[in-house]
Amino acid sequence: MCGRFALTATPEELLELFALLESEDFPARFNIAPTQPIMVVVSGERAQPGSNLPERKAVLVRWGFMPGWVKDPRDFPLLINVRAESAIEKASFRAAMRHRRVLVPASGFYEWRRPPKGSREPSQAYWVRPRKGGIVAFAGLMETWSSADGSEVDTAAILTTAANASIRQIHDRMPVVIKPEDFARWLDCKTQEPREIVDLFGPVAEDYFEAIPVSDKVNKVANAGPDIQEAVTPKVAPDARPESKPAEPANAQMSLF
Repeated sequence: MCGRFALTATPEELLELFALLESEDFPARFNIAPTQPIMVVVSGERAQPGSNLPERKAVLVRWGFMPGWVKDPRDFPLLINVRAESAIEKASFRAAMRHRRVLVPASGFYEWRRPPKGSREPSQAYWVRPRKGGIVAFAGLMETWSSADGSEVDTAAILTTAANASIRQIHDRMPVVIKPEDFARWLDCKTQEPREIVDLFGPVAEDYFEAIPVSDKVNKVANAGPDIQEAVTPKVAPDARPESKPAEPANAQMSLF
């Protein structure tokens, strides 16, 4: 699951990692929340023969996937996460899986360890980041929604998969991470059918992320400074979590907390 994340990389770092044609001066953001604009990397038009210009570009979209067939957004749930295992078959995501796969750059994401129902234990927030630092690329899907008046909104969601053993101590789902060597395959919607890239949906290596306990400041969208990533003493140790918990909804996260 991924209900909040951060992106604090410089435009130069994004240009280098994703081989972008261009990148806007995207400010550091420490607490990105659903419905806000997020940066995604898309595959652009193929370069002319002999050109050495990059083909990828970064665009801003609304975090909250909206299928094109939706009539009234008020009658449709906020889809910020999509289960990778079922995205190919689900009607809401089938077209995007085939034609509009994107990368979502991030410096890391936030996750909450929830106590069992009926327990008086408090929830604990964690800042989950690459252990070696740098930028991580989440697998994403993009869709353009058109309203009755003809206006269009580009929307996106982040794909999730079963958590690896280290993250499972906090939550049973985690974002799908696309490694740099697989960027081209994931973004190539012209020759790579969805069934040919399902091998990318597995959880990342156990030691890829580190989880740092942080305060409840991250719960409020208005708290958007670097202080929300400062380490605190955890209220409850992660290994106190039960082995099992109710499954996540079939295709998306409906609420954050």
